Amino acid sequence: MKSLLSVFDINTGLSKNVLTVDGHIEAPNWTPDGAALIVNGNGRLFRVPLDEPELQPMDTGFAHQLNNDHGISPDGTLLAISDRTRTDGSCIYTLPITGSEPVRVTENVPSYWHGWSPDGQTLTYTARRGETFQIYICPVGGGGETQLTFDFVHCDGPDYTPDGEWIWFNGERQEGDVQLWRVRPNGRDLQQMTNDERVNWFPHPSPDGKHVVYLAYEPGTWGHPANRQVELRLMSANVDDGAAQAPRILNSFVGGQGTINVPSWAPDSHRFAYVHYEDVAIS
Repeated sequence: MKSLLSVFDINTGLSKNVLTVDGHIEAPNWTPDGAALIVNGNGRLFRVPLDEPELQPMDTGFAHQLNNDHGISPDGTLLAISDRTRTDGSCIYTLPITGSEPVRVTENVPSYWHGWSPDGQTLTYTARRGETFQIYICPVGGGGETQLTFDFVHCDGPDYTPDGEWIWFNGERQEGDVQLWRVRPNGRDLQQMTNDERVNWFPHPSPDGKHVVYLAYEPGTWGHPANRQVELRLMSANVDDGAAQAPRILNSFVGGQGTINVPSWAPDSHRFAYVHYEDVAIS
């Protein structure tokens, strides 16, 4: 298979390929300085400098069974990773972006990181603490976690708005019906943000707070599988804007799992990174 790391410009409507890899990479983050992307592949993390794109291995200490839930702190100094090298399920850790031994954050597993609060003090993630996956937050230094969602069949992909007032996520209230939602960091004011026939995952608010990009699967899709025909869609982040219910279709390709699992906006809010795939059997 081939993985194509690409950048989409919402102003021009054009997509540019940054790097093509023989093999599997996933889930790009954009560094706060705008100079590089970070992706994962085969349980490892790689830095991709945009001036001379190539996969540069990153030092993650003992952690070498990373999944695609990773991201950079707002000040650019720390990485949050999700790894199962030393645990029975995915566990969240932080480490300096320059590399070092990871420091454990979540006591319980499985836990999958998805977002930093704008002040860098809190992490949001999806976790199973019973029969279902729900949305949680906890201090970046570890400690007690707070459950934000209840009564969902499954939740995933939480990501903060840049003002810290909301956490967007995808939630499944009925089996097979996955829509986008937002909730306050205190668990109040739960609001549904999409209501259509698509299966909608991984909403990411732009740094300027104007837009949300997300992944739309075809109706009837279960979970967030790989190698499906999917769309990238853009909607207004303003709930009072009529455009909030009229998303713009940006692109269609083979992707899904690994395409935009984590925050991938550029600092300029005009571009975001994503991964799509070629030479794969569409499932």
